[in-house]
Amino acid sequence: MEALRLWALCLPGLALMRICAATRTPPVPGTACSDFSNKSCEECLRNVSCLWCYTHNTCVDYPVRSILPSSSLCHLSAARWGVCWLNFEALIIAIAVIAGLILVPSEEEERLARDREERRLQSLQRKQERKVKHDEIRKKYGLLQDSDHPYSRFENE
Repeated sequence: MEALRLWALCLPGLALMRICAATRTPPVPGTACSDFSNKSCEECLRNVSCLWCYTHNTCVDYPVRSILPSSSLCHLSAARWGVCWLNFEALIIAIAVIAGLILVPSEEEERLARDREERRLQSLQRKQERKVKHDEIRKKYGLLQDSDHPYSRFENE
């Protein structure tokens, strides 16, 4: 279950990186992100380490020390990384929804599995109680002769 939860959290990011890698040409080595300021979002985002801010039309280095860019650098609604059509607010909401859709049902599935196991154990207990009761009735009427051979032939005397 832990591996499933880990995949649930990583899968949206991996999908976004896959989309970005498929639509991007390799950047020119040694090119700074600031060189792409006042150009286009697509040119800026060809470099994976760059972040495009629509409010100032600037291309800046992605702040790798913090997960999300600070609001002083660029507001989340105007920040783009990976693809130009998806802002950080939408990305955060999408990842949260996807993680919720995967994690909540897994907890529900665990609860259902526990309930199923509990019902199975209760059923086995009832089955054992029925067997004991039936064996007592068989013993009372002399039908339980040899427990090693439960299918012995009934003979009239």
